[in-house]
Amino acid sequence: MFAAASLTEPFTAVGKRLEQIYPGLRIRFNFAGSQTLRTQLEQGAPADVFASANMPQMRLAKQSGVVHHEAPIFIKNRLTLMVPHANPGQVTGLQDLANPGIKLVLAGQHVPVGRYSRQVLSRASAEYGEDFETRVLQNLVSEEHNVKQVVTKIQLGEADAGIAYVSDLSPQIGNAIRSIPIPDAYNIEAAYPIAMVKDTRQLAAAEVFIDFVHSEQGQAIMKSYHFIPVLE
Repeated sequence: MFAAASLTEPFTAVGKRLEQIYPGLRIRFNFAGSQTLRTQLEQGAPADVFASANMPQMRLAKQSGVVHHEAPIFIKNRLTLMVPHANPGQVTGLQDLANPGIKLVLAGQHVPVGRYSRQVLSRASAEYGEDFETRVLQNLVSEEHNVKQVVTKIQLGEADAGIAYVSDLSPQIGNAIRSIPIPDAYNIEAAYPIAMVKDTRQLAAAEVFIDFVHSEQGQAIMKSYHFIPVLE
């Protein structure tokens, strides 16, 4: 099971539930940036299902012939601004990301959340000035390979702020991070597609997993991790 890093907690829960429902079923996950997973698939890595954090990576996987063309959206997500609990940069909103001396961490542009983050900054430029995105990116101190690395940098206090998914506000981070909502006018609704890998040797199990995440029970599990169900 190849899945975007942001799906780590909910998919782990889904896997445990399916193993309870189907005795003998064993699900193994490979969580990483969607672009990393796609590259691994194209290089021949064995997998049965690919769940991406955006459609462009899934589209590239289709073009290279590693997944089936049917890749429905099964869940959605939103972005949030994250700061360390002590908030040393005194960040209260997007506008503060352009302040001199702020240490910002984002995912790289090749990562879905990195691309979404820059779209947020571009949209916010309408209010904060044409050069807002440029000024913010001048404060960029690190670009990460996936969203979990962004969260970790903030959790460890190695950055003053970062942009991640709302779903990353998991109990595991405890009180180490504060979330600052991004206004709807600038936010992005990230759509997650899922597809069966063409060379799967576990066709029935792959179908069971894909069907489950689309079911009411599967969607309820995803919602409990702050994702947005597509059934609503």
